[in-house]
Amino acid sequence: MRNFDFAPLYRSTVGFDQIANMMDRVLTTDNSQPSYPPYNIEKLENDAYRISIAVAGFSDADLSVEVREKSLIVSAKKADEDEGKSYLHRGIATRAFERRFHLADHVVVTGAAHTDGMLHIELERQVPDALKPRQIQIASERAQITKDVAGAKPVN
Repeated sequence: MRNFDFAPLYRSTVGFDQIANMMDRVLTTDNSQPSYPPYNIEKLENDAYRISIAVAGFSDADLSVEVREKSLIVSAKKADEDEGKSYLHRGIATRAFERRFHLADHVVVTGAAHTDGMLHIELERQVPDALKPRQIQIASERAQITKDVAGAKPVN
């Protein structure tokens, strides 16, 4: 794995330190990334996404979905219902978890649904009109001159 030095980026840019920090996190070889619970991230349309997390064994009351400081935080804590039970094999994991997803600018959570053991979280990029591209009308020089002559007042 290569190590990248972002010092030149910090020296020559202003306000892009967030991107450099994100690149540092992505490029860090961290094998301790939890794999539970499994999840999918789907792109539904140009500006619509869905995160689906397998949460079998959890009820709606056990799950929490929160947006805080550009992060989507999904967590679950199962109430202890296993007291007095004796398992011969226990293969269904219902351990507590917390999974974080960093959200890009203008991405908002529009809804969440828990069906058939899957938690589906809908996201949408809502770019403000001021940041959307817009077409600028170009006036020809001849039209501008004609307009100026037509609107000119005679000099006395």
